[in-house]
Amino acid sequence: MTTVEDIQEAITQFPAWELARFREWFEAFDAESFDAAIERDAQSRQLDAVAEEAIAAYRARTVLKAGSK
Repeated sequence: MTTVEDIQEAITQFPAWELARFREWFEAFDAESFDAAIERDAQSRQLDAVAEEAIAAYRARTVLKAGSK
């Protein structure tokens, strides 16, 4: 068995209250990990191109909406 398989097996043995505690902890852990990754990407300017593309698309729709009247 791998470590992940061991963890999966252990989780299946949790009583309902412990599963609820684990779920709460894991959701917080996962959110913090995601936020940290986004922060790293933002700090390294890896999101700049995506942001510029989104802004350009937004502006194009705004112009189209204004001109469609």
